[in-house]
Amino acid sequence: MKRSGNTALYWVLAAIITIGAAYYQRKTGPTYPKNIEVLINGRSYDFKLPRSYGGDDDCPVELEIPDPDVSGTLFYKRYPTRESWQSKPFRRSGDLLKTTLPHQPPAGKLIYYIELKAKGEKVKIQDGQNPVVIRFKGAVPAYILVPHIFFMFLAMLLSNFTGLLGIAGFKKQVYYGKITLLLLFIGGMILGPLVQLYAFGALWTGVPFGWDLTDNKLLIGFIFWLIAVVGNLKKDRPWLSVLAAVILILIYSIPHSLYGSEFNYESGQVIQGLIPPVQILFP
Repeated sequence: MKRSGNTALYWVLAAIITIGAAYYQRKTGPTYPKNIEVLINGRSYDFKLPRSYGGDDDCPVELEIPDPDVSGTLFYKRYPTRESWQSKPFRRSGDLLKTTLPHQPPAGKLIYYIELKAKGEKVKIQDGQNPVVIRFKGAVPAYILVPHIFFMFLAMLLSNFTGLLGIAGFKKQVYYGKITLLLLFIGGMILGPLVQLYAFGALWTGVPFGWDLTDNKLLIGFIFWLIAVVGNLKKDRPWLSVLAAVILILIYSIPHSLYGSEFNYESGQVIQGLIPPVQILFP
């Protein structure tokens, strides 16, 4: 194996892969705002509709529509239930149409759609058959959430970098593999459960206590990197680092919170839920 050499190119490639993966997560994740384009009264508007909200208050829904002839109504109900649709009118405040979705317990979900009207014209933003799903969560302190995001992003960067070093045959892959494992441990196995606790009231909902996909993804990635680090202790086995890096990028490609916590309104318990398939196919 190579003992030394210039690794600047590998840092650049690792950064490109990491940023690409983060962008993909943001575009496909079912908890990120849903981008909507609407044509009403002869004008096109772009909106971002919330699909996740943290805190103890109602979730604001705001549409920037300067046209004073446009009014709107929000339709919503708890998910998954057989309840009837509830409605709330938007109120105008300057160029904005404003209303709110009622606060739900941590992991509680609502489905909703919007109906706009202007001069006899009626336009629906989604509808009752294809609504937007929003999940509520508890507020996570910044001193926990920010380090969690930082360490997880850095772990992905180091994982990609280590995997590239392993492909190129650099001895340094052993050293950077250890750092990757440490970052995953801090960001995922320590800070991750704390984020989960504040957001949904449970430290760990993956195996062996449940089937939460986010927790289980993390566990799989951590185990593969643990195997890679242990396997490289006495003898260089770069293929283990490459495998662990590939596994981590693959599990990061699974939409975040796809099979996450969900409040059961009948039992009052938090269970594992599933984002409706339409949101996976058309995020």
